[in-house]
Amino acid sequence: MKIILTHEVSGLGTAGDVVDVKDGYARNYLVPRGFALRWTKGGEKDVAQIRRARKIHEIATIEQASEVKAKLEGTKVVLAVRSGDAGRLFGSVTPADVASAIVAAGGPKVDKRSVELGSPIKTLGSHQVSVRLHADVAAKLGVEVVAA
Repeated sequence: MKIILTHEVSGLGTAGDVVDVKDGYARNYLVPRGFALRWTKGGEKDVAQIRRARKIHEIATIEQASEVKAKLEGTKVVLAVRSGDAGRLFGSVTPADVASAIVAAGGPKVDKRSVELGSPIKTLGSHQVSVRLHADVAAKLGVEVVAA
């Protein structure tokens, strides 16, 4: 089935790409979650609009990505969450939580889909997080999780 991606999907493509995937993957995962639209002849206009929006929001060059990386790595991110007596969290820290904590700490705005946690953060303490800024540039960021 041909689909038009509306968001970046790792291993498949970026927003605005027209890709061919298995029917079940498109029907059961990509379309319901809003990652893709079914391809139609009229959908080609949507592709151009999605690509224009992507160009506005994405970091175009490696130099820009390096500047944002320097700002990110210089930012101290502290995230206050509810936790139990033994230092275990009620739930876990999500990429959206990290992205909003970066902005709250005075760092640049990053997309929650570019935050990579590695493993779920479920304890208090210091954790390493990676933020994918460009295909070739990723920033390593220290996140301090403290009790609220």
